[in-house]
Amino acid sequence: MDLTIPHLLSARAESEPDRLAMIVHGRSELTFGDWSAGAETVARGLNARGVKPGDRVGLSFQAAEWTDYAVAFCGVLRAGAVAVPLNDRLTATDLRTLLADCAAVGLLHGADQPGDLPCWSARLGEGPNGDLPGLPRPRDPAQILYTSGTTGRPKGVVATHANLAYGLGGRRRPFAHSKHLAHAFPIGTNAGQTMLVNALDANPAVVTLPHFTPGRFAALIEHYGAGTVFLVPAMAIELLNAGVRDLSSVLLLGSAAAPLPASVAQRLTQAFPKATITNYYTSTEAAPAQTIMMFDPERPGSVGRAVAGGGVRIATADGSPVTPGEVGEVWMRSPAAPRAYYGDPGSEVFKDGWVRMGDLGRIDEDGYLYLVDRQSDLIKSGAFKVSTIRIEEAVYEHETVVEAAALGVPHPVLGKAIAVAVVTRAPLTAEDLRIFLKDRLAPHEVPTHVITLDALPRNRGGKVDKRLLLERF
Repeated sequence: MDLTIPHLLSARAESEPDRLAMIVHGRSELTFGDWSAGAETVARGLNARGVKPGDRVGLSFQAAEWTDYAVAFCGVLRAGAVAVPLNDRLTATDLRTLLADCAAVGLLHGADQPGDLPCWSARLGEGPNGDLPGLPRPRDPAQILYTSGTTGRPKGVVATHANLAYGLGGRRRPFAHSKHLAHAFPIGTNAGQTMLVNALDANPAVVTLPHFTPGRFAALIEHYGAGTVFLVPAMAIELLNAGVRDLSSVLLLGSAAAPLPASVAQRLTQAFPKATITNYYTSTEAAPAQTIMMFDPERPGSVGRAVAGGGVRIATADGSPVTPGEVGEVWMRSPAAPRAYYGDPGSEVFKDGWVRMGDLGRIDEDGYLYLVDRQSDLIKSGAFKVSTIRIEEAVYEHETVVEAAALGVPHPVLGKAIAVAVVTRAPLTAEDLRIFLKDRLAPHEVPTHVITLDALPRNRGGKVDKRLLLERF
């Protein structure tokens, strides 16, 4: 049976009102009973302020306000409105642009009011309260989540209650091996929204930090004896570089939001000796469809196989199948109600239940997916098409390299030349790196340009921002 987020929260609060759902370490705790009561208070406050079912309401909260955000998010949904989670690092101009794009009627915020916008404090219970509207229906829109915009203008992705609540509410709670699940994903990202759903439905209490540093995050894991940990590859690299060792409480370490380099995954098996290192591949448009890959040295470059009733295939831009083993565009299918772009429901990204991922890849004879590159990142250099993922994997094998990102830079003859930016733990010359790569890459794949940076530029979701990186070259 299709469910909604308010149904699920109400049921959990009724059966386990005093159970901790979410913790912001050193700041706040949230039980299911308080979560449900707080959401109803927010819903009444929104109703009293004229918010109607279907209206869009923005949410702007900092990482230290995760519990307030969870209450506000579910309150918007309980009011029948559509929640629009926003990055707390957006400029006032960008914030206005996104709110205007989805025609939001207002903005719920935490402690800091983000500028001269129609804003309401998340503590709506302090004002006049209205009546609760009827519960939303599974096919009603619940959320508009904006893409990161690293390859173009951010787009609002609409998810219904049936999409967000797919697979939830079962008798067996996810991650039953854990009492605590630790993460450091930011609010306003698809990974962050997945953690909110985990807090609502999974067995462990979800624990996070007001501010991520590798030392604090490692201490958080140790303090709570977290059995499950989720992070992005950039955070995993920071943990390893901080010398984290033997966090033996962790039984599952999940990496999301970007491909996990094989050399990094191998090092994680040493820092987390009892953990299964798992890579999750999805997108804001495709969720909850995903592939999952438990690290396998025999398949170091794979992002796994489709799970939980979903599907993955390699096809052309119009969705036509290609020959097995051939490189083509990656398409995924979700078993849940599909998502769509706000204001553009007929986009070519969504076709017959399939979602065009924007990645190039191939599938082997056992059904494992291998990514070749982001379609927008693939480098056309002379007569060759060069994969940045392949280059980065090779660069990461150098023991001195901490982080790496490859991209194409303008070239008067070839069109694009191969460039790579690295962060290193010891001096590494461009020539030494090229010599190291000659046995690992074809001649046309060896970088022409190499620069060393203190850190790679990243967006709020932890992905390398290659448009900013290109400016450095």
